Amino acid sequence: MPDAYEEFEAASLFCPRCRKAVPVRKKLLLVLPTGTKYDYLCAECGAPVGGKLDQDPTEFRRIAPLPGPPGGRGGGRPRGRSRSVPSRNVTGPSPNEEEWPWPRRPSSP
Repeated sequence: MPDAYEEFEAASLFCPRCRKAVPVRKKLLLVLPTGTKYDYLCAECGAPVGGKLDQDPTEFRRIAPLPGPPGGRGGGRPRGRSRSVPSRNVTGPSPNEEEWPWPRRPSSP
């Protein structure tokens, strides 16, 4: 007979801080190549009351990028819009030089 239940989800667990069975919230902790690690938290006080490790690596493969070919375009800067800063002309004349493009203000007496 095939497995009727492939995995269980906890709806309530015993909380040592509240000293009773309470509803739990499932929190994602890690996405690993071997599976996904979850933590169960008490819905009333927030204390950790349990954990779960899924043995399904599909979430890791969905999130992790595939490595690129060696020596190819597999790494480095992400593709798309360039984030470079436009260069400024730093070799041009300074405002104190005579070649300034507009007339200077007359000095006050």
